[in-house]
Amino acid sequence: MNFVNIWGATTLIVCLAVGVASPAIAQVDHDEDREFISRLFEQALTQRQSYIWLRDLCLEIGPRLSGSSNAAKSIEWVKYISDTSGFDHVFLQDVKVPHWERGEAEQAVLTDSKGNELELSVLAIGGSIATPPGGITGQVLEVGSLQEVNRLTKEKVEGKILFYNPPFDQSNIMTGASYGANVGTRSRGAVTAAEKGAIASIIRSVTSADDDYPHTGTGSYADGVPKIPAAALGVQSADRLSEVIAKDPEATLRLTMNCQWFEDAPSHNVVAEMRGSEYPDQIIVVGGHLDSWDVGHGAHDDGAGCMHALGALKLLKELGINPKRTIRAVMFINEENGTRGGHRYAELAVENEEKHLIAIESDAGGFTPRGFGVTSSDEQRKKLEGWLPLFPRNTISYFSRGGGGVDIGPLHRATGTPMMGLSIDSQRMFDLHHSARDVFEEVHPRELELGTASLAAIIYLLDKYGL
Repeated sequence: MNFVNIWGATTLIVCLAVGVASPAIAQVDHDEDREFISRLFEQALTQRQSYIWLRDLCLEIGPRLSGSSNAAKSIEWVKYISDTSGFDHVFLQDVKVPHWERGEAEQAVLTDSKGNELELSVLAIGGSIATPPGGITGQVLEVGSLQEVNRLTKEKVEGKILFYNPPFDQSNIMTGASYGANVGTRSRGAVTAAEKGAIASIIRSVTSADDDYPHTGTGSYADGVPKIPAAALGVQSADRLSEVIAKDPEATLRLTMNCQWFEDAPSHNVVAEMRGSEYPDQIIVVGGHLDSWDVGHGAHDDGAGCMHALGALKLLKELGINPKRTIRAVMFINEENGTRGGHRYAELAVENEEKHLIAIESDAGGFTPRGFGVTSSDEQRKKLEGWLPLFPRNTISYFSRGGGGVDIGPLHRATGTPMMGLSIDSQRMFDLHHSARDVFEEVHPRELELGTASLAAIIYLLDKYGL
């Protein structure tokens, strides 16, 4: 999941208390809608189809970095379960994706001036180059931000390994704000360090957890700036490193990484749809990204989002909905390190002159759903707010201004299509995402299925009443 774009938007939560009448509720008798939505939640919670699918995706296939054999297997598998779910149309969209592999396990060994060694927990940042054979060794310079590096002289940094060690701000209730404040050290840290002559860049993992699981994610390089190895340390390893170099500035770190880039690989978005009976040219699209990082299972990020989307379509079909509008689930490829699947979807939508009523994304994990973030007109958002009393208590409680997702962003920018992101309780997401802890066992079936039912409910209302 790439939260830089998602969490950069200003979020203003506007809640409507259950039971308070609104103009939209007053004009239409929604008893039938309320009853149907209740059935959606009951079916999701008892059948657990999304959870079963996610189990198979995670345990039978595993992590799915773009260009990998597992990514290809996951595409075949998702197309198969879509083909056998009775949807009207299932197809693939061709797209070339980046192909990077980390190779043999990384190593980071800290040696103090007395020769004592300490092995640290480390992962290469996605897209990093390898170290020379045998690794790269240097003294470590600790900094708190990109801005601090910019203020340093080149003489201060040259020849050293630059260590970004800003703490995760635990005071924010919406943890995405804390993630967004620090993720620049991962995405731009290597470039900023290399500009000052550093030989490598390491960061404190951008996570709310206090453990020693390092978190990977996309990094970047810039034309005209030397490429240097980039890696992330587990939080406890970062603390140990900071303690040692504070007492012993002569300590050195040896970093060994075996990353490799390959030629772009052929891949696909997977699309499943139920054709509209009255307005088939109006498309409601809902999706998540099928690719994941290469550690853990990619369960919350974003296997959960894909199973939310596909499960929502399955729920609607099983409960007998014959949609007015075309409802489309898309399992996008390559969100994590390129977003080429999202861009390809937008390109084809423009090329085929498709009209999208709205685009919806789930890419915040499989935890308890809280609301939706919406990028639309104020009038459209007010219409959505009028539907809040139709959701069961303790599920969806707000439609906030500003929201969407990385994969539907290109469609929004190309066509002006309104977009919506499923907002999930974020307290545990950044403990897990992009790390070896993002496994199926960390997903609770009830939490996951509440998200599936929430998406099915909003799609049902959008299909019936439009936007």
